[in-house]
Amino acid sequence: MIWILVVFAAVFFLPLESGRFMTAITATLDLTKWYAREHVVMCLLPAFFIAGVISVFISQGSVLKYFGANAKKWLSYTVASISGAMLAVCSCTILPLFSSIYKRGAGLGPAVAFLYSGPAISILSIILTAKILGFEMGLARAVGAILFAVVIGLIMSLIYRKEEKVKKEEQMNIIPPPEKRPMWQTSFHFFTLVLILVFANWGAPSAGDTTSAWHYIFTYKWFITGALAIILCYSLIRILKINWRWVLTGAVVTTASAFLANAYVTPAKLVPLVPMMTGIIALSLMTLLDKKNPENREWTLSAWSFAKQIIPLLAVGVVTAGFLLGSTHDNVDIPGVIPNEWIHWAVGGNSFLSNFFASVVGAFMYFATLTEVPIVQGLLASGMGKGPALALLLAGPSLSLPNMLVLRGVMGTQKTAVYVVLVIIMATLSGMLFGGM
Repeated sequence: MIWILVVFAAVFFLPLESGRFMTAITATLDLTKWYAREHVVMCLLPAFFIAGVISVFISQGSVLKYFGANAKKWLSYTVASISGAMLAVCSCTILPLFSSIYKRGAGLGPAVAFLYSGPAISILSIILTAKILGFEMGLARAVGAILFAVVIGLIMSLIYRKEEKVKKEEQMNIIPPPEKRPMWQTSFHFFTLVLILVFANWGAPSAGDTTSAWHYIFTYKWFITGALAIILCYSLIRILKINWRWVLTGAVVTTASAFLANAYVTPAKLVPLVPMMTGIIALSLMTLLDKKNPENREWTLSAWSFAKQIIPLLAVGVVTAGFLLGSTHDNVDIPGVIPNEWIHWAVGGNSFLSNFFASVVGAFMYFATLTEVPIVQGLLASGMGKGPALALLLAGPSLSLPNMLVLRGVMGTQKTAVYVVLVIIMATLSGMLFGGM
């Protein structure tokens, strides 16, 4: 009865005559469409399969060795930070990877360090920040993000030390089963998938850049991705022992779809979605139908379980973020219910409130991989202080409303709230320190 009344009242009093409300609806639909086109197929689906590798092929013993509650702190936090730095993922793409290592027994501290470092310390984002926003901003972001990952992980581990102590005692009694294959083979398969994710999503260089390594990698990124796809075929045949005829058929069909998409699909930016989707379907079919090795079938089913858990919550988060904060991507800037002018006005100077506001807004906004840099560039041009700019860079990429909704389902409301508060507080203080310097 209550829900019926709430929904009826919401529909009855829809402010359709309000221009800002209708603009926010447009922003919501635009952000959702852009997210579906630019992010789901190219980022999230590969990330689900990478998470499946961690869940199925990487043994619990390996996870416990590097991330477990009994692992040496210097080792676990170093590995967590380095692992994150190798990825070029956003606050949503990191979720299935975090979820997989956390459920496999990783300690809360190292797992949270990995969760933060994935979107915040990627090598690509640091390079782009230094290149566009200046060396000082790039260096401050790199140092701040590395310290954040370690400090936030240690604080979370300290706050929940009783739970971690129980987990530590439980893991002391775990006798991991023997490895089914050499670790180097699993690592080879894992990093092939990671590199496909990285190069398929390699961002365009800044305007006028025609000589840097970034430009050349972007120019040839699909050739690099194609070469990595061939290496993946080799891995499927030699490491996962999938029938070579199935792999060859999948490769031929995927290649043919690329040529057909290039000839018939418009606009051009949608062309890569066709072979990526075709390749994912082919990979899913050949693993699901493999009756010789049940692990291969389990890999795809594990990826599907992450998708079922994460995608609905992400959809809710993206829609809410678009309605409240608008849609800002590429050359699009559609305001949400909260006017952009308010944001620009609130983050000028270097006061505590301006840094805090930048941290909070950044925490709830959604930033796709590397898009935070041009957004901050535009805000700086509109009068944003350098302190709040750094606060936004440290809080924004690692958090988002969709990210928080999913984290709540993985590690609970309380831990999620503590994690979010720690990120906002540290980003605020870092911004004030940097702005003062």
